[in-house]
Amino acid sequence: MTSSSGFSCTQSRLQEIAADILKTARKRGASACELDISESFGQSVSVRMGTVDTIEYNRDKGVEITVYLGQRRGQASTSDFSRAALKSAVDAALSIARFTAPDPCSGLADKALMARECPGLDLFHPWDIGVDDAIALARRCEAAAFAVDRSIRNSEGANVSTHHAHFVSANSLDFMGGFTSSRHGLSCAVIAGEGDAMQREYWYDARRDAAELPSAEDVGRIAGERALARLGAKKIRTRQTPVIFEAPLAVGLVGNFVQAASGGALYRRSSFLLDTLGQQVFSPVIHISERPHLKKSFGVSWFDGDGVATRDREVVIDGVLQGYFLSTYSARKLGLQTTGNAGGSHNLRVRPGEDDLGALLRKMDKGLLITELLGHGINYVTGDYSRGAAGFWVEKGKIKYPVQEITIAGNLRDMFRNIVAVGNDALPRGAKHCGSILIESMKIAGR
Repeated sequence: MTSSSGFSCTQSRLQEIAADILKTARKRGASACELDISESFGQSVSVRMGTVDTIEYNRDKGVEITVYLGQRRGQASTSDFSRAALKSAVDAALSIARFTAPDPCSGLADKALMARECPGLDLFHPWDIGVDDAIALARRCEAAAFAVDRSIRNSEGANVSTHHAHFVSANSLDFMGGFTSSRHGLSCAVIAGEGDAMQREYWYDARRDAAELPSAEDVGRIAGERALARLGAKKIRTRQTPVIFEAPLAVGLVGNFVQAASGGALYRRSSFLLDTLGQQVFSPVIHISERPHLKKSFGVSWFDGDGVATRDREVVIDGVLQGYFLSTYSARKLGLQTTGNAGGSHNLRVRPGEDDLGALLRKMDKGLLITELLGHGINYVTGDYSRGAAGFWVEKGKIKYPVQEITIAGNLRDMFRNIVAVGNDALPRGAKHCGSILIESMKIAGR
């Protein structure tokens, strides 16, 4: 049976199941237990060349149970919410724990750190769009891309997606929390030109509330304009030059920082940011905040994956690293205190500068604007960075011509420290917010 919200279980029912699992684990001999129980559903519709390409529905649910026998840990999961299946999952986790070596860093977080207050964050905005309406919206999006110019002759499709989810997390320390959320998106990818001169580009947006999405026509138009601008792309000679990472790619640099500053990489000693707490790791223009309680945002929560209360904090101030991203386990491995980041960072925001992208181009004067990255050539142990790229060559602060088939290379240590400016053009479609980033110099390998 489906509830009025579209879920098969209400939030209170998930809480009841969670309480039963904790009770069963205790009766079966577990010294502690923690769990996550979730359910989600959604649909995705894509149109290509005006014809329906795919219609997909998804509905998932599952529970992941972790039990402890002292410092020994076992984990099991199931998608069956019946009492018998949940008891079997608890027994399976206990069986695994019995054969696991003790780990002195294993176990639940300190009880005093548990989140107790979890008011709403305005994350759930259901979008009850029917398939016919979604198809019509996708067609409008793709048509807007084709309308940009006759050179746009082909398409990889336009997509309209909806996603609704809710979950409950609980553990033996009397912690229980959860919430309901939504994510809706529009995207379009088209191809301009013909033969060997074809160029592909795309654009997308995502919001909690579908009412805040840009129009289908705007998403399609931007995709079309971006594809058209890529026509006539060529290689450039190998050189050292200033570089701008466009805002959608700049958030990737923030992600590289998070990966290197995360507990797992640090206690394994596989990060170039090892032992850099309190040191200058970025240019003084960089200030990064973590804001886990901003309503209607992505990546927000009152608690992390361990049930630890999250809090606002300044991760980087004037380029100086103020804190890592630590779970309870990684903090214990490092002899530090958890930062409430089990499961990752929460809604990171890089303080914007005063310049839009046009002003950043003028500030750079001559160099490369990067709009696409290819491959994953990043060594987090050394910080070495090398990726295929495409974009635009800039002279006298203006785009001169498109560039393709090049490689950009450097080291993240130097790239972070040589950031000249951050733009004010951040996009609100993800859990990391950062405008375009201007870096003083990078190696460009071309012809």
